[in-house]
Amino acid sequence: MLIKRLKGSATNSDELSPTVKKRLNRTGGFLASLYRYVFLISMSYVILYPMFYMLSASLKTPGGFLDPSIIWIPRVITLENYAKAIKALYLPGSLYNTLIYEMVSAGIEILSCAFAAYGLARFKFRGKSILMVLLILNIFIPPQMIIIPMMMNFADLDFLGILGLFKQLTGMEFQINTLDTVFPFYLPSLFAVGLKAGIMIFIYIQFFKGLPKELEEAAWIDGAGPFKTYLRIALPSSGVVFLTVSVFSIIWHWNDYYLAVMYTSNKLPVSVRLSNIEDMFNTLKVFTDYEKASLSMAARALFVLPMLIMYMILQKKFIKSIDRVGITG
Repeated sequence: MLIKRLKGSATNSDELSPTVKKRLNRTGGFLASLYRYVFLISMSYVILYPMFYMLSASLKTPGGFLDPSIIWIPRVITLENYAKAIKALYLPGSLYNTLIYEMVSAGIEILSCAFAAYGLARFKFRGKSILMVLLILNIFIPPQMIIIPMMMNFADLDFLGILGLFKQLTGMEFQINTLDTVFPFYLPSLFAVGLKAGIMIFIYIQFFKGLPKELEEAAWIDGAGPFKTYLRIALPSSGVVFLTVSVFSIIWHWNDYYLAVMYTSNKLPVSVRLSNIEDMFNTLKVFTDYEKASLSMAARALFVLPMLIMYMILQKKFIKSIDRVGITG
């Protein structure tokens, strides 16, 4: 009986006039578009509301917080909060530290991960499966689990136990402390085991596997070795994936807190200065609660601004690069 009813309903729908069918299609398309726009507007509000609130609060005077009629645009707009936030963050010095520690480290990691990924994508060798397992562990194990052992290692650097053996043979006691230097940032990046390195290597591997092998085979015929083929064929062809990985790496290193706070104590980057700004306000005890709120929002706006400008400049190329790399499926 159920099958007959379904067949009957299908027959009735087939007998509908073209005008009715067109109206039903329009109604369905309208409802689908309405749902899509409602969903997108709702998601945009959820994502953008904190940004709008941060910007509005950063431009308010202390009296603006006491005015309940002010929601978005303050009656009196002031940039004094930004001037004070720049001083509170020690912005010129902390920006320099961020560039030296984090951005240079990001650049090294982008290149080393590409080199490691090419070897994993193109060559077969013993221990490759073990390296892939370690690569997966690098992705899934949070850095907070290994950051204390890494800090202790860099506080008394002993490469492959050579220094420990030398100490035993000579009886000399000495310590190589690399904290507050660039080495804890540069060394992991150089060996492609730095911040989020596993994710970047996987993105590179996905790209290199899709690269036509004919180009590399032509280079091999011309007498180029693996390293020369990588430099002349693979690396110049990876401009698309290079942009994707670069944007991700720069944002990850810019936002990095755990590594920076463990490896540095004096030359602090912007991320650490920002996290300590509330403690600094409480220690000074010269600001009211409303001044603290305005200054905190101004400091956060200054922190977000460089990455926001970078994304706005590279938005079109970045979206195209993600599509071509295949991250979106």
